[in-house]
Amino acid sequence: MSAWVKLRNIFDLPKLKDRVHDLEQRISAPDFWDDNDQAQAMMQQLSTLKTPLESYKRWCTALEDTQTALELLEETGDDSLLPEAEQNVQMLKSELEEWELEQLLSGPYDERGAILTINAGAGGTDAQDWAEMLLKMYTRWAQNRGYKTSLVDISEGGEAGIKSATLIVDGRNAYGFLTAEKGNHRMERISPFNAAGKRQTSFAGVEVMPLIDNSVKVELKPDDLEFDTSRSGGAGGQNVNKVETAVRVTHKPTGIAVRCTQQRSQLQNKELALAILKAKLVELAEQKRKEELAQIRGEVVTAGFGGRIRTYTFDPYQLIKDHRTNAETSNVNGFMNGDIKEIDGFINTYLRQQKEL
Repeated sequence: MSAWVKLRNIFDLPKLKDRVHDLEQRISAPDFWDDNDQAQAMMQQLSTLKTPLESYKRWCTALEDTQTALELLEETGDDSLLPEAEQNVQMLKSELEEWELEQLLSGPYDERGAILTINAGAGGTDAQDWAEMLLKMYTRWAQNRGYKTSLVDISEGGEAGIKSATLIVDGRNAYGFLTAEKGNHRMERISPFNAAGKRQTSFAGVEVMPLIDNSVKVELKPDDLEFDTSRSGGAGGQNVNKVETAVRVTHKPTGIAVRCTQQRSQLQNKELALAILKAKLVELAEQKRKEELAQIRGEVVTAGFGGRIRTYTFDPYQLIKDHRTNAETSNVNGFMNGDIKEIDGFINTYLRQQKEL
């Protein structure tokens, strides 16, 4: 059996094509856009279904080109054909690894973008510095993956770093991948803020919510919401410290509070704060469902948003170790600079472990 036939067997192509055809027929109906939310959800579903078909066509073309190049190389001995074949093989390897990783995602919101919140924990100024380091790491990782990022809220630290920050990571499967990062991240290093040069242990917490749209129905009763406005902090801009553009919304039944400061107007910050609040409520409901299922199965349920999941050691040696999977790397600089291969390796190992549970 040829390589491209083996590849075709990975997908249920007839079923995929039938579903795409069915959706295209429904989208072409005259009344399709009468329900905008439903229409948007269906368009997203069609895009999701087309992705593996487009990948399959691209992989088949690359395989056929590689086979042709290798056959010609064998017949003619023309080494100039080798670089193209090697490039195709490398592309196939990379994209198939990415596809394999995506198959580990099966949650209802895994394909969506993500809302990432980082909070400094125990460790004083070092913890605030550590929280900022994590924010930069995830921003670089997301951008290296081709995701769009936007900072919606940040609370600066006193001496250095940040107390908290909320980052939107908009891209396919961002939420599914970043669920592997929920929990407490511990850093160990010689503190630059300690005159005695003592070793310092610091913590920062990472929370992840799905980026939802109007297709996900979340009821917010006006009586359950409390709004507060304040002046946005930070340097620069005519509105800073002059106009109350920052918005904080509190969901009274759960006590969940969301603050948005980075948009230019109070209305924009209010809309974004409500969207993030909905995401938090969706995540809360999903977490409750998982905990109830775990109790039925007899599994141990950890309270809160997660215990220590990973330790990053900077001094006296360099090592990052995940305490859930025992995955580790000594390439600390690459990891902290958002290296896709390094971070995805940890995510891949975690998702595989969860798949086996």
